[in-house]
Amino acid sequence: MPYYVYILLCKDGSYYTGYTKNVKHRVEQHRKGKGAKYTMMHEPKKIVYLEEFTSISKAMQREREIKSFSHSRKRRLINSHDKVNQ
Repeated sequence: MPYYVYILLCKDGSYYTGYTKNVKHRVEQHRKGKGAKYTMMHEPKKIVYLEEFTSISKAMQREREIKSFSHSRKRRLINSHDKVNQ
């Protein structure tokens, strides 16, 4: 079963990065205020980035890497991903 790393754009313009096996369910948890503490205070707007991995350890490693990025670096990652998927 694949694992996913995702970035949510929050309504205040900030980003939240997480990992999950079930993207739809996890995003719904965030929207209901049952996700992470961060998304309880920063309401999620939409998914802006998604990567798929074959193992939980690879997904967790990538999540940690992305979380260490500055806001502008996350934006560049998202923008480069959008161009690839067009």
